[in-house]
Amino acid sequence: MANDNINELTREDFDAGPSSYDEIEENLYLGNLTAATDIKWLKDTKITYILTVDSCPLPRQIELLPNVNLKFIKITDMPREDILTFFEDTYNFIDSALQDDKKILVHCYFGVSRSATLVIAYIMKKYKITYENAYELVKSKRRFVGPNPGFIAQLKLYEKMGYTIDHDNVEFKMYRLQIAADNVRKAKILPSNFIDLIKPDPALTTVRPEPTVYRCKRCRRVVASVSNLLPHLPHERQIWRYVSTKKHDETSSKQMQTLAKIEKDKKDSASNSAEVCTKTYFIEPLAWMRDILHNVEGKLNCPKCETKLGSFSWVSGSQCPCGAKIAPAFYLVPSKVDWSNAVQNVLVTI
Repeated sequence: MANDNINELTREDFDAGPSSYDEIEENLYLGNLTAATDIKWLKDTKITYILTVDSCPLPRQIELLPNVNLKFIKITDMPREDILTFFEDTYNFIDSALQDDKKILVHCYFGVSRSATLVIAYIMKKYKITYENAYELVKSKRRFVGPNPGFIAQLKLYEKMGYTIDHDNVEFKMYRLQIAADNVRKAKILPSNFIDLIKPDPALTTVRPEPTVYRCKRCRRVVASVSNLLPHLPHERQIWRYVSTKKHDETSSKQMQTLAKIEKDKKDSASNSAEVCTKTYFIEPLAWMRDILHNVEGKLNCPKCETKLGSFSWVSGSQCPCGAKIAPAFYLVPSKVDWSNAVQNVLVTI
């Protein structure tokens, strides 16, 4: 690699090899960086939309081309990179080009992993087909496509969510938390672009509060709603990138609906053994948890009476007595809270 006059690397210092591109379906091209910077090919092929998913945007001479719509998404080709949350936006960009009967090039550096992932996601959503079928379709047009293992897991999660971003999906919640945890591990604080993971304080919700909540046993302050729970199965290692078992898939869709019933039926241990575990309450991070923005781990104390209710750990996570390992973990100890099936519409003053 060569340096320019001010000892800074530029995009032109890197060689992505010969121009490589393939038409996946009419007007939709998948290729590499060289193709995206080949002005003659772009003009001859009449490419008017370019979707770049790379660590650097395209050179300025491409940005200055007339009548070319550019979209840049900064992602490196690493398994732990978050590409899933861009699927909806990139689908709309690709679809808008094709709906206008325009030609679009989707590219990354080599046109193998990142850009292929976005095209596969587009094909999945457009035709409502599985990841495997979409992958085979794209591969039949471009033989060396190969999303990295993390991207494959995200594509499969996208399929599970019905080709959309389901913010209520437990696996998606864990996925986002673990992506955030990777950033906390590096920076020691939660980056601002993950602030949406901190859910509102359920005790301060006065409009349509949830009927099922958990209260501090000592002062009766509401500390979590049932929708904040992240249910788990005994002995489960709840890591989003692992392929779930059939038993987990069948159970996860019913977890939130059945959790209240499980609480009522605690005495029937034989029945509960096959259901979600209630030995530890793993929950989403909530606004009343004061230390979670600036600390990697710590205690969770009741915001009203200061009683210790549990702990949190962005990096190490926690192991439930049932054997399940959850990371990152924000959890309440069952003996410290009470389950309640009614919410008093009273604003709690901290």
